[in-house]
Amino acid sequence: MRKLIALAGCLVAGVVLQAVDPNYQVVSEIHIGGAGGWDYLIVDPAAHRLYVSHATKIVVADTDTGKIVGEIPDTPGVHGFAIAPSLGRGFTSNGRANSSTIVDLKTLKVLGTVPTGGNPDSIRYLADREEVWTFNHTGGSITVFDPMTAKVIATIEVGGELEEAVDDPAVHRVYVNVEDKGTIAVIDTVKHTTVATWPIADCEGPTGLAFDVKNHLLLSACDGRMAVTDSRSGKPVTSFPIADGVDGNGFDPATGLAFASSGTGVLTIAHEDARNKFTVVQTVTTQPSGRTMWLEPSTHRVYVPVAMTTPVPNGRAGIVPDTMKVLVLERK
Repeated sequence: MRKLIALAGCLVAGVVLQAVDPNYQVVSEIHIGGAGGWDYLIVDPAAHRLYVSHATKIVVADTDTGKIVGEIPDTPGVHGFAIAPSLGRGFTSNGRANSSTIVDLKTLKVLGTVPTGGNPDSIRYLADREEVWTFNHTGGSITVFDPMTAKVIATIEVGGELEEAVDDPAVHRVYVNVEDKGTIAVIDTVKHTTVATWPIADCEGPTGLAFDVKNHLLLSACDGRMAVTDSRSGKPVTSFPIADGVDGNGFDPATGLAFASSGTGVLTIAHEDARNKFTVVQTVTTQPSGRTMWLEPSTHRVYVPVAMTTPVPNGRAGIVPDTMKVLVLERK
């Protein structure tokens, strides 16, 4: 994912009443503080824990109380975190160290380190395969390793700048957005090989990727649009408008709602009216810099990390120290 936050004008957002009014609102905030940027975040609903990547560490918060309960340090340029609850282990993607750190989920103690390809970005635990996959953004490859032995099982060469990925255990496939090529790479999880590359219609710079498993739809967050692709054929299905600067998205199968978070300070929510039709039903004001998100399907909550920013000479946004927090949104 894009590690730095581009300054953008804040989109004035209001509720758009269409077929459905989900009525999402910011209901609470979790203060993270500290200095530096962030990328992915993830919730472990059974443990009531929120894991937030933050500069050189993972900050861990209690989702019920909002209190910080621990951290995983020494993870330079960390992008994301994957959890394997059945194994009691978690895994970081350390972008600047070209590695993944294995930790005990209860104690947060480090159990080992695994070398990866260049700048590991998205990271996933594939429960059906009992494997951890890092998607190496600048390395253009996927590193597959054993979560218990820390042994690298395979390196899958894909090419291009790899972003978010999803998996479909039913067909033994992983799908990953390739940002600079505007494509989705399809990986065979058994053979550890790339089996197809699909161009994404009506899309530039795909980053976030969500999956409607029931309807076999891949939702790629692009610059100003969400592109929907058939996960079986690779053919385009539809697309719908979202804000610019989106770097994270999600799909809630229980409500049929798709989400896209934007650095302009907008969360776009669309309803899946039919397999080939999505209607934007709400836009929620979050805060400029809120480009990534996590949707927790068990609670239907959306978590969006944000911070105050200041302009710097290179045109990027500087993050004001001790202002980082996570906005928690719920339906009211």
